[in-house]
Amino acid sequence: MRISLDDSNYSDPTHSPLTPNKDQLQWLPLPQHPLFSSSTTLATASSATKNLFAWDAASRLYFWDSINNCLHRLSLRLGDPDPTSVLAASPSKVLQIDTELNFDVQKISINRNGTAMLLFGSERLCVMYLYGRASKTDVNLICRTITVGSNAYSNGINDIRVLQALWHPSSDTHLGILSSDSVFRLFNLAVDPLQPEQEYYLQPVESGRSRNASSVCPVDFAFGDNHLWDKFSVFILFSDGAIYVLCPVVPFGSLFKYESLLEIYNDAQTFGIKSTNSVAASNSKLAMSWLEATFPELKNLETQEDSQSLLRAHAYALFDASLVLQGPLRRVGQGGSEDSVGRSAECEGRAISFLYNLVSKDSILVTAWSGGQLQIDALADEIQPVWSVGSPPRLRVDSHDQILGLAMICESISSSTLEELDHNAWLGNPPPLLRLAIVDLALPRRAESGYNISLFIDNLMPERIYSLHDGGIDSIVLHFLPFTSQTNGKDDTLRPPSVHPVLNTCQSGSISEPSLCGFVSLSDSFGYSWILAVTLSQECVVLEMKTWNLLLPVSIDMEKKPIQSEGESKEREMSTIISKELLSGPKEVLIPQAPSLRSVAADSIEGRSTLHQYFKLFHETYVEYAHKVYLELKHHAPQLSKIINDQQSRLGGAQQKLLKVEEKESILQKRIDRAIQMHNSLEERLQKLRNLPCAHKKPLSKAERQYKSELDHFKEVELDALHSSVDALSARLRRHIQASKASYQQQKVPAKKICAADNQISVLKSSLEKLSLLNSENTKKVKLVESSLKNKEVNRESSLPIV
Repeated sequence: MRISLDDSNYSDPTHSPLTPNKDQLQWLPLPQHPLFSSSTTLATASSATKNLFAWDAASRLYFWDSINNCLHRLSLRLGDPDPTSVLAASPSKVLQIDTELNFDVQKISINRNGTAMLLFGSERLCVMYLYGRASKTDVNLICRTITVGSNAYSNGINDIRVLQALWHPSSDTHLGILSSDSVFRLFNLAVDPLQPEQEYYLQPVESGRSRNASSVCPVDFAFGDNHLWDKFSVFILFSDGAIYVLCPVVPFGSLFKYESLLEIYNDAQTFGIKSTNSVAASNSKLAMSWLEATFPELKNLETQEDSQSLLRAHAYALFDASLVLQGPLRRVGQGGSEDSVGRSAECEGRAISFLYNLVSKDSILVTAWSGGQLQIDALADEIQPVWSVGSPPRLRVDSHDQILGLAMICESISSSTLEELDHNAWLGNPPPLLRLAIVDLALPRRAESGYNISLFIDNLMPERIYSLHDGGIDSIVLHFLPFTSQTNGKDDTLRPPSVHPVLNTCQSGSISEPSLCGFVSLSDSFGYSWILAVTLSQECVVLEMKTWNLLLPVSIDMEKKPIQSEGESKEREMSTIISKELLSGPKEVLIPQAPSLRSVAADSIEGRSTLHQYFKLFHETYVEYAHKVYLELKHHAPQLSKIINDQQSRLGGAQQKLLKVEEKESILQKRIDRAIQMHNSLEERLQKLRNLPCAHKKPLSKAERQYKSELDHFKEVELDALHSSVDALSARLRRHIQASKASYQQQKVPAKKICAADNQISVLKSSLEKLSLLNSENTKKVKLVESSLKNKEVNRESSLPIV
């Protein structure tokens, strides 16, 4: 059973009665959808590669219409009714921006939870929130759209261009942007989309050295995946192919698994601080202090019952240290000719795009060159954080000294030689690269400066990489991954990557301009994979990608004897019972050449001798062959009877197994029926529990528990002290009033003293009124605190699980 989430039954807070209901929807094959069946041209061909497709990894496909400047949302059914089909709901939802878009959208990408869409252009970028308000004139949705970093990037005053923008994999609101001024910025859209949260000024040129201008021009970047310190790393590619690493970079307020954080914390404590090397001890101490300040829960090292619990990153930066731009990453163990940054002589042109891929525990870095080559490397060791002490960062804080933003200059330290790149733990050396393969896409030559190549990862099989270029789409499968599991001590040659053209858009063997403007990889939970592509003429192409047996080796070891089954051994024994001579049949009769038999009389001497000769030949050929067959069959009769008995016993055993299977089938069917009934009853019970008024209440968070403890302390200690103070002041006031009245009645004083007593009494009366007002206000506050405490107790009791 395949489950798909379509727009018709999705509970959207902005759902409009004008939206087509479920009965009005039609499920059509995606290439036949009205959105892609029109003959309009999306955009004119340009040298820039576009990707106007985005997928939320569930059931919704987004397509940007560059003519109408709107976003189409299509609900998909993957593999229904057959595994090769992809159905889309028609009509599609249309999402429009609420502001004027004054730039050409080249790429779109969706964030992790599917609530915001990034519209990336050559000069500017903006974010479109997908759950907007319904329009009063039509069924379209008007979505709120904000501009990101308009103060820093191209706004008519400066020429700073946006090179790459990516959503952070550990946050739903953080956006990383690399610009042409060699600055990497991290924006928190939930706080301020105009001012960056973190800024890193990249200085790749080492002090005292000069390099080409292309070596200081950034091209692309990628965030690391959830593996040790890779999750806090940013990989930056420069146009000469040099790869640098920034670590650690963490968005403020992002969530990480406690188990993975504890692993790197124990690693720094075990192999770093206890090291005899002072440099390693210092680096690991800085890393531990950063971890303890960013995730304060690691200080206690409490064993949590739930290993999947998440920790929130706090805003923190070392006071007197800035991050080091680690690199350029060197390549080791290569026999070919390479330059200082490890660029291979087989690659042509300049580096244009970059991809980080995590397969098991292998960190794979893929660099695309404008000459049509892909350079595939792997990190030969783990990444570790490195700071430059004595280079303080610039911090932006609020009135409570909480960090709101930071900026630091990241310089490249002097790199070691290849002989020194043993990368001992926590010595500060960047991890070396291991060359895996160089893939030549064999694109047709053209006179322009080079090709535009974009890289994508297959959602189902990370060993497969798709390359989108001017000539179409290629599939590259890495057969030697995971690389860590193949270091078994044997000198086996690794199977090279296989390159298969998936879609060819070259006309007459030449490439003129890009013809594709959209690409996305789809997959479902049943192990099926598809790729979607859209052309400039608004035609959609859907291709099913095979994933089974792609990573199995083709070559077979001939030295190893294949394992034979019992049936094959029996057949071999049967084939050896009768000799090959008998199976080949009697030999061919060679009739000697003689005159025509018609000229020979039957009763003549010649006729009789000819007849006798023919009889002798046929006797030697057929009678003797029949005698041999008779003797051999008679000799092998016991063996044949044994084989027949064996076959009959095997047949009986197979029949017994079939009977047992038939008996178990009814039992299994009963168990399946009981499981279905239990599932239905559990669903009904769950639905009843969901309808309870307190079913959606959650346990108190850490901050709420802390606030409740403060209220309890205020109720038990401070409130009692306040009551006692009010009672004491009231009693003192009453005694003072009574004493003043008694003294006034018994004693006679002069007029001046009487006036003084009257003035004192008026002052006391005013003080009494103020005290009464204060007492009434304190009483109201006490009642308010008591009511809030009661509400907290009710919420806490209602949040307890129902048994």
